[in-house]
Amino acid sequence: MNKERLPKERIQKALARQGVASRRQIENLIAEGKLLLNGKPVVVGDQVSPGDVVVLEGKKIVIRNDENQLPRVIAYHKPEGEICSRNDPQGRPTIFDNLPHIVHARWVAIGRLDINTAGLILLTDNGELANKLMHPSSKVEREYLVRTLGVATQDVMKQLVNKVELEDGPAHFEEVTYVGGGEGVNHWYHVTILEGRNREVRRLWEAVGLQVSRLKRLRYGTVTLASTHRLGTVKELPEKAVIELAASVGLTYSKTSAADSPARRGKARVSDTSFTEKRAPRTDKKSAATSRRSAAGTRTQPASNRAANTRRRK
Repeated sequence: MNKERLPKERIQKALARQGVASRRQIENLIAEGKLLLNGKPVVVGDQVSPGDVVVLEGKKIVIRNDENQLPRVIAYHKPEGEICSRNDPQGRPTIFDNLPHIVHARWVAIGRLDINTAGLILLTDNGELANKLMHPSSKVEREYLVRTLGVATQDVMKQLVNKVELEDGPAHFEEVTYVGGGEGVNHWYHVTILEGRNREVRRLWEAVGLQVSRLKRLRYGTVTLASTHRLGTVKELPEKAVIELAASVGLTYSKTSAADSPARRGKARVSDTSFTEKRAPRTDKKSAATSRRSAAGTRTQPASNRAANTRRRK
């Protein structure tokens, strides 16, 4: 196809979609003279076509013809002790240290987890998909396994799903489910939330007088951490799972466009995105049975615990 007939779009939009940076950040890079387009300095208003070459601080980025092409999405099982920033002045390990190399683009983290939180982190090479999944208006569910020091009363659990005042505004969980007791004063819960404010899960519990001693994200939207997914490793989502994830926030892609992408050929796939890990320590036969039922997705509780469960679904 003649290059003059290829579709054109503003450079900010093209680079943001490929995960280079946000549109505002790209505008700042243009103002600072850090971008070259086909060997020439970029100016605001420049448009690009597939095949154009952009250079950012020595890194070559080829503009892809992928506006409707299925993005790549990977799931990373983050351990405690890693941060979600690309660079850290303190030299701490980051999640990006363990990610596979990606050609002419970069991985964009879909949400963050603090250094003391483990669990599922999704990353994609498509900035539009990442922004949709993180935006509050999309109301994407995040599910966590929480261990607290002390037990929440029924009134406290009701408060957590109704409204808790935080310093940056009111917040609440969509659902709080009691899993069971651990050793000593430890108690385990499942919680679901629709926001991703900084340390929001921990701050909600702290606001009702309970300290979180362990926190793990089990699910983000339609993707659940697999029981076979080892800590500190990456799995790439299969095409069907990516299509489902994108559709949950109103984006449509096709399998055909994904299969035609050289960047996707020969890549590993995630064959199982179900979660079957144990939910809480097994201290006796009763709690072991509870954990197995919970892991299977039934969340059936002993009669003594049912009264403590508070659920509110939208």
